[in-house]
Amino acid sequence: MNMKQAVNSVFSNYANFSGRARRSEYWYFVLFNMIAPVAMGAVLAFFGRSEATIARMAEVYSLVAFIPGLAVVWRRLHDIGKSGACCFWIFFPIAGPIIFLIWMCREGTRGPNRFGPDPKDPYAGQADRSPWEY
Repeated sequence: MNMKQAVNSVFSNYANFSGRARRSEYWYFVLFNMIAPVAMGAVLAFFGRSEATIARMAEVYSLVAFIPGLAVVWRRLHDIGKSGACCFWIFFPIAGPIIFLIWMCREGTRGPNRFGPDPKDPYAGQADRSPWEY
């Protein structure tokens, strides 16, 4: 999955908190969320907009990206077999962000888990089909 596919996937699953998200989907979205406001600010500054306008646009983008960002975190935790509510561990001082970072870097569970089929397996959930039908 490349960055364009990941960002499209996250925004098309805007408020989908079920299922699983691969590491690449999550990390490309995080990278996009770091690059987009900076690029938007640079373009606005190039056209002579004030710093207040640039700050307001960054705030608007943050509001637009909040729900999809939370949803992809929730699905990423599902991929490693954890409940999405574990995302609130990040609020525990010092240890919380470290644990959260470790979870986000872990490989997802192979095969289906209680949250759905493996997103890396294109034939997940099709066990009843013959190998010759693929």
